[in-house]
Amino acid sequence: MTKQKQKKHLWLYIIAAVASLGGLLSGFDMGVISGALLFINETWSMTPLEQGWLVSSAIAGSVVGAAANGFLADMYGRKKIIIATALIFVVGSLMCGFAQTISQLIISRIIIGIAVGMVSFAVPLYLSEISPQKIRGMLISLFQLAITAGILLSYLINRVFANFDYNWRWMLGSGVIPAAILLIGISFLGDTPRWLISKHRDEEAKDIFKKIEPEGDVEAHIKEIKETLTPKKKESKASFKRWMFMPVFVGVGIMFVQICTGINTIIYYTPTIFQIAGFDSQIGALYATIGIGFVNFGMTLVAIATIDRLGRKPLLYIGLWGMLISLITLGSSFAFTQELGDARKWIAVASVVVYIASFAMSLGPVGWIMISEVMPLQIRGLAMSAATVANFGFNFVVVLSFLPLLDLIGRAATFWMFGGITIISMLFVYFFIPETKGISLEKIEKNWKEGRSARKFQ
Repeated sequence: MTKQKQKKHLWLYIIAAVASLGGLLSGFDMGVISGALLFINETWSMTPLEQGWLVSSAIAGSVVGAAANGFLADMYGRKKIIIATALIFVVGSLMCGFAQTISQLIISRIIIGIAVGMVSFAVPLYLSEISPQKIRGMLISLFQLAITAGILLSYLINRVFANFDYNWRWMLGSGVIPAAILLIGISFLGDTPRWLISKHRDEEAKDIFKKIEPEGDVEAHIKEIKETLTPKKKESKASFKRWMFMPVFVGVGIMFVQICTGINTIIYYTPTIFQIAGFDSQIGALYATIGIGFVNFGMTLVAIATIDRLGRKPLLYIGLWGMLISLITLGSSFAFTQELGDARKWIAVASVVVYIASFAMSLGPVGWIMISEVMPLQIRGLAMSAATVANFGFNFVVVLSFLPLLDLIGRAATFWMFGGITIISMLFVYFFIPETKGISLEKIEKNWKEGRSARKFQ
């Protein structure tokens, strides 16, 4: 892209960067509890199942937030939902910091989870609806980049407060920081043109189109969107059509692949895994975790740089193969503890690094890109909400069951089980995931209407 074109798209990049900050909330919550858990256990003695409930309570809240969001986003707009999430996250973070019992802490984390569920739906939707098709993948990937930035920020905060009195309270209470950043930034932005047009606010939509696509044909854009919306005016509100099943199935399916291959067992329990693998001190485990955070952030940048050139499916294949190899290796490091000796912990670290790198350049960004691209405009709010609910539903089961699974079937078998799910996921990607690189949202919808299979999109 020439410098002149870059300048013309500057406002678009600013809007996308600010909106994507919503990912900070999701990432911060994932990372901060992983370190705080080490110290919460010193305040209250908890069983593995109780620890699982504490960690997964935020995910339970996320299911509620995501479920309510589709209707609210379609009614009040994407921007207002993002503002609400920031405010809810502030309240939940403060409640966590001052919690006096495990029950209060769990309730506080449920409130945080409601905000995470809302923002994880609203931000990818917002980004998909403001992005030109040629760079849509890159701009939506900014959400995943912000998630990794939030995770890294939380890891650094965990280390900063590790030696403080009331350390875990400071860690969890610091969630006010990313929420304030998002709240300030989003307050200066408008809503998406597609939502504005759906509310007959065409002039506002024109103004935003001129800012984000100065070289585009504004009238043609508006006409195309209105044509997509036209059936909704002629039909009843229950306008779900048979052809819409496949995009919703694909959206829910990619969320299964993203979560059930084990990513959040690594993110939420990284320090715990490293302690099991042989790191003796809590501080040592936290330092290793910070390194993982940098890898996660850096490889997401690789995805952003390549997603619109290589396409979605090639990145998925590369990432899934890397995840499979690392899960098999990680499981083996626990299966052959005596044979490996002290090398076990470094094999575990290397396996987690490869796993995180593979996920960050593939399923991390591509999962959110796919659900924001494939859903029909008539039901996009509700359909993306359903996919996001599925994401957090799968997440809740995986995170809650992880520590009990380690006790029940063993460490090696647990990670090998995730490896088996990864193989199934490769087959799902091959048969059901369409390549959407360079295809407009309206054209993607036309492919579904015409009954094209995922491998015949054009």
